[in-house]
Amino acid sequence: MEITIDMIKELRAATSAGMMDCRKALEEAEGDFQKAVDWLREKGMATAAKRADREASQGIVELYSHGGGRVGVMVEVNCESDFVARSDKFRELAHELALQIAASAPRYLKVEDIPAEVFDHEAEIARARAKEEGKPENIHEKIVQGRLEKFKDEVVLSRQAYIRDESITVEKLILQTVAAIGENVVVRRFQRWELGESLNN
Repeated sequence: MEITIDMIKELRAATSAGMMDCRKALEEAEGDFQKAVDWLREKGMATAAKRADREASQGIVELYSHGGGRVGVMVEVNCESDFVARSDKFRELAHELALQIAASAPRYLKVEDIPAEVFDHEAEIARARAKEEGKPENIHEKIVQGRLEKFKDEVVLSRQAYIRDESITVEKLILQTVAAIGENVVVRRFQRWELGESLNN
């Protein structure tokens, strides 16, 4: 299929990618506009991954209060420069992360933060459920692993489905922002409080 200048311009307008990148994306996607957008996004993700080892010490502490003060969130999000820290795109991401934390109540930032005893406890529950549901014993471990993956998706911020678009994870949302702003972004820490919750939680 012939790639026209109008097709390239349309893709450029939608993605802000360079003209040559848009041409390449359309060639790779054989003229399919949506596939070309996806190709550029994936390419952006690859660019984002290269930035992951750069120092991020600037940023913002975003505060969010929900439900008339019933839920409060504080999240620290870092980037590389003060200029980007003040940008709308970066601040919008920090706000979206605070909303995500308020709505989805993650317990951990990364999978590595989950204590081994929590994993063991969840595995025990999953094993007991598989037994109770009468599942064949030879597939118990497979069921346990599946339920542990689901548990990670629920309690780890980066693995949660993004509340505004469940087709992407929070990690992908962050990577899209990295690709857009051209700097590394790190979610340093967060805290979520809910009125009346036990202090031991």
